[in-house]
Amino acid sequence: MASSVQQLLPATPTSVVPPKSTHHTTLFGLGSCSTMGKLKQYHSQIIRFGLLHENDAMGRVIKFCAISKSGDLRYALRAFHMMPHPDAFIYNVIIRGHLQHQLTRDCILFYLQMLRESVTPNRFTFPSVIRACCVDYAVEEGKKVHAHVLKFGFGSDGVIQNNLIHMYMNFQSLEDARQVFDWMPHRDIVSWTTLISGYSHWGCVDEAFEVFELMPERNSVSWNTMIAANVRSNRFQEAFALFDRMRSEKVVLDKYVAASMLSACTGLGAVKQGEWIHGYIDKNGIKLDSKLATAIIDMYCKCGYIDKAFEVFNGLAHKGMSSWNSMIGGLALHGKGMAAIELLKEMERQAMVAPDFITFVNVLSACAHSGLVEEGRHYFRYMTEVHGIEPGSEHFGCMVDILGRAGLLEEARDLINKMPMIPDASVLGALLGACRIHGEIELREQIGQNVIELEPHNSGRYVLLANIYADAGRWEDVATVRKLMNDRGVKKAPGFSRIELEGVVNEFIAGGRAHPQAQEIYAKLDEVLENVRKVGYVSTTDGVVHDIEEEEEEEEREKLLYYHSEKLAIALGLLKTKHGETLHITKNLRVCKDCHTVSKLISKIYDREIIVRDRSRFHHFRGGDCSCNDYW
Repeated sequence: MASSVQQLLPATPTSVVPPKSTHHTTLFGLGSCSTMGKLKQYHSQIIRFGLLHENDAMGRVIKFCAISKSGDLRYALRAFHMMPHPDAFIYNVIIRGHLQHQLTRDCILFYLQMLRESVTPNRFTFPSVIRACCVDYAVEEGKKVHAHVLKFGFGSDGVIQNNLIHMYMNFQSLEDARQVFDWMPHRDIVSWTTLISGYSHWGCVDEAFEVFELMPERNSVSWNTMIAANVRSNRFQEAFALFDRMRSEKVVLDKYVAASMLSACTGLGAVKQGEWIHGYIDKNGIKLDSKLATAIIDMYCKCGYIDKAFEVFNGLAHKGMSSWNSMIGGLALHGKGMAAIELLKEMERQAMVAPDFITFVNVLSACAHSGLVEEGRHYFRYMTEVHGIEPGSEHFGCMVDILGRAGLLEEARDLINKMPMIPDASVLGALLGACRIHGEIELREQIGQNVIELEPHNSGRYVLLANIYADAGRWEDVATVRKLMNDRGVKKAPGFSRIELEGVVNEFIAGGRAHPQAQEIYAKLDEVLENVRKVGYVSTTDGVVHDIEEEEEEEEREKLLYYHSEKLAIALGLLKTKHGETLHITKNLRVCKDCHTVSKLISKIYDREIIVRDRSRFHHFRGGDCSCNDYW
């Protein structure tokens, strides 16, 4: 806040008394003012007619300067400091103006000055002050403002109470937010939605759903808030159940719900549902903004329909940054490194769009998935030399992956040592994976231990270290890693695979028999395994570690290996689809070596294309080969 006032305009004449009609004309003119130039003309008239100290006249001047898009907050402040007794209206517009300029601490200071000057706040004061406390994370001040709300008699004001709920949710004070909500005499749709949104953002989805179910009336915003909460928490089945309820209640599907549900389709690999939503968007003329277009492209890419994604991308009248990045990232996932590079070049040719930080993460990832070492080196330098983008941990991680997979472990280590930041778990994890591929035992043990300490709650890091010890036959060390997981309360993420057939998503776990057609599926899989054995298949348990006793290890691992989740999904696909149809499988973990081998053989024997999305990339199995060239 300014502590001194610079000379704004000449001293106020005291002898001129304006006619009443002139006074009204001046104030009316202020209401239609659109530029600071005109505002200053009216301000000079106010000074000329001796109205400089009138709150009504000067309040209009200050309001325009403080909150209008064409205003000038510094001019408003100078005018404010010339006022001998500014009223609540003037304080409100000054506070609101500072909030609009994100000067939240000044909002709070002006509010305190208002109280010191014995100016009583009104119902328009508190929303801006509460929002300022929220943004500034001013917890103690926020609680005091809440007390003032009650003191000045605004405890039943809906707008103020809604802002308090939002503030407490932002402070992660969930009990305080719920208490404000429970004490509200009248709740509107904003009250309910704010509480649901608050619960869903710090991960309390069940509590959010409880409130959602209590709502007397729901609109598309509340439906989307609840659906989006489930999507963010990877509860895709629950999101679909809500979506079905929403449609049954004839709620109109808007672009926000569409974007959330497209993300759910992406998570489940439910392309048929995604196609229906895409068709609904086109049929009902929903505006295809950048976010929605990106969601559609992302859905098709991650459901294995890269050609369809390209069709949507090429059909966009305006391609925003996120659309380019999504398409390049999709090509990277599918191991189409050169196509990703060509799309980058096309992006650069379009003068309106320049690649950014994320673009080059995707390009380098594409190089990593395709074994393009020289191209990776080139674009790692190119991003800085041509576009001035300094590499972050993500870019270093990609380069370490590129070099490590190619067996250039020393170069990868040198690159890590030259990083301007401390290498994170993803960078070290890339080197660790490369060490495993190339049999570097000593180095990968050291890195594996470091990665665990960097991410002590990531179960995958423990599994990877256990695999390292298992590869070396060091079963006591495997047991030590498992004990460490148990001591720290870390649970291994269960592996599962999904396949969408006839609009229904079927989910499998290794050895699971919950599917209603389990008997037929296992019979089909046994038939498939018998056929692949005839062409030379021999099971391999490399990289497969399970929580069983050492003496049972090999026999039990091999038995369970036959019924890994993706094999079960493929078996159902062969049962339920026609000859020649492509099978699309989604898996939450990395494809193991044995399933990769079996999938290649099935694609040849049964003349099927099998597209599998695992944790990090796509595998297109066709004619006995995989698009990854066994490079994953």
